[in-house]
Amino acid sequence: MTADEFTSRATSGSPSPVERALLHIRDLLNQREFEKALDAANQLLLQVPENRDALYCHAFSLRFLRRIPEALATLERLEAHHPRYSQLHQERGHCYVALKDASRAIDAYLLAVNINPALPGSWSMLEGLYRMTGQVTQMQMAADHVATLKQLPPDIVAATSLFSDGDWTPAENIVRAFLLRNGHHVEAMRLLARIGLARGVVDDAELLLEAVLDLAPDYQAARYDYAMALLERHKYQRAREELEQLIKADPTNRKYKTTYATACVGVGEHTEALDLYRELLQDAPAAADLHLSVAHCLKTLGRTQEAIEAYRTAASTRPEFGDAYWSLANLKTYRFTDTEIDAMQQHVAEVSTPLVDRYHLYFALGKGHEDRGEFERAFACYAEGNALKSSEGNYDPAVVERNTARQIEVCTAEFFARRQGYGCERPDPIFIVGLPRAGSTLLEQILASHSQVEGTQELADIQRMALEFQGRESEAITPRYPSVLSTLKAEDCRTLGEKYLTDTQIYRNGKPFFIDKMPNNFRHLGLIHLILPNAKIIDARREPMACCFSNLKQLFASGQEFTYRIEDIARYYRTYLTLMRHWDQALPGRILRVQHEEVVDDLEGNVRRILDFCGLDFEPGCIDFHKTARSVRTASSEQVRQPIFREGLDQWRHFEPWLEPLKAALGEALTLYRE
Repeated sequence: MTADEFTSRATSGSPSPVERALLHIRDLLNQREFEKALDAANQLLLQVPENRDALYCHAFSLRFLRRIPEALATLERLEAHHPRYSQLHQERGHCYVALKDASRAIDAYLLAVNINPALPGSWSMLEGLYRMTGQVTQMQMAADHVATLKQLPPDIVAATSLFSDGDWTPAENIVRAFLLRNGHHVEAMRLLARIGLARGVVDDAELLLEAVLDLAPDYQAARYDYAMALLERHKYQRAREELEQLIKADPTNRKYKTTYATACVGVGEHTEALDLYRELLQDAPAAADLHLSVAHCLKTLGRTQEAIEAYRTAASTRPEFGDAYWSLANLKTYRFTDTEIDAMQQHVAEVSTPLVDRYHLYFALGKGHEDRGEFERAFACYAEGNALKSSEGNYDPAVVERNTARQIEVCTAEFFARRQGYGCERPDPIFIVGLPRAGSTLLEQILASHSQVEGTQELADIQRMALEFQGRESEAITPRYPSVLSTLKAEDCRTLGEKYLTDTQIYRNGKPFFIDKMPNNFRHLGLIHLILPNAKIIDARREPMACCFSNLKQLFASGQEFTYRIEDIARYYRTYLTLMRHWDQALPGRILRVQHEEVVDDLEGNVRRILDFCGLDFEPGCIDFHKTARSVRTASSEQVRQPIFREGLDQWRHFEPWLEPLKAALGEALTLYRE
């Protein structure tokens, strides 16, 4: 790293004590005061032994002091905590060059540029090393990259490098300043969009990438980013169309085909996705992620035994692959062997096992021990998995609680009375809302067994609509949504209702009614009623201890960040009760509450009640729901393919000795949930 690069990575704003120490060390390095820099880095590492930049500066100083073995040892420490930091691999390459080890230097530089393609130093060193070792083709490839980076403005190269290493804020500052000075620059606009995608500001990223493609319609990298933005916004069909263009231009591109298969899964084309994943596996039989994707498709299609074999293959292909083991556990019906339990315990104990694999393995071990009746060990594993998972999140319950308070303030009975006749009057949707793990998949399977009802999946359209209203002010004290609902005219609401029906048409096959079982939609029933006043709404409710503990045992593929801490899930459940009580008052008679325990105790009575609420004739197939062949994507997919059973109702009681904090956090919700 050059002195300029050190300067570019300095922290903006008011620095913390650690940041001030790093700035001092960087100044010493820029002045080539390597002994002093090393001493300062040693002092800082006593305070923050895992700090990325402190470890890097330590290794950098050692290399310039020609203490190469010690520098390599520091880089090993750095890699243990920050394996995706490109600069550490580049620095390792420099160390191997100093040792005249060309082969290992090349390997290190290649790792660096695969993580961060905007490393001119690594590409230049690769060009020289390939020339020295007579690898002409590779030398030309590296030279082409050097030339490409030289053609880009230095600011964009620096910002791209920062972004690749996760330094999003300084990268965004650089690229925004560059665009202010230079106007429309497609590479800068694309980079800003990629930063937006990384930050979760997907709507802005989508608009930016649309603008890039207007300026440069043949820019394939930008079109791929655009497809990824569409996938993030659950616009699967549009993403598929963009990917079809890319595949037509580059039919052998595996990345395009893999992402196209993901889009197929999004629109429910699981068989097409399965065929594509298997085609890709022919050329890469050791690709663990592809085996996992094959297994997910097979599970969704109800081909359970084939899915189990594919999950096992994924685990054998990459032995520490936590997601493969968790996916087996997540079948809910699978029982781990002694060998599998031993393997998982070995991998969680290894320091080299990545964080994402560790928490997947802990959740899987929790299920494995629970199935064996080893409840104390199971609880310890669930607790460890939740702690690791929550450590990488930033869930703030106050945001949800503020939104709930605003929903109650804005969406009153008088508010709806003044808006009679608003919205699209078609009765097609049946919304099933509530908390995850509250029995919504069972209700969906019952209804989807009716000849007039289409079972779809957890559709993101309502949440996406709310986010568009909200804009970038989701955490503001007074955000735009839901207050903005009061500004909507009758025509606006009708248009939004029609748009929802048009956008969800891709999930339907001609039946008059369909199910949207996104549980979190309970937060948006005011919006739903405004745009679709004749839609049916079913509240799937489960006893709070069973529901909350079931969530604490569940590792979700994405979202549901409130489920990884006892206090968070309890507050969310209480907030849910508060808001549903409000909807009952503001929209009397519009919501059917279905208690999970009552469905288990009296299946036929509750099936008749649900069908009557939805205006549907009774059909015996709804009682025999487990015989219905359809794709089910949620964690309960295998359970709803079996007859109903009571054993699951009180499973939480096995863990009661360790759940006093949950009882205390739920408080009056333990009785109020029945109101």
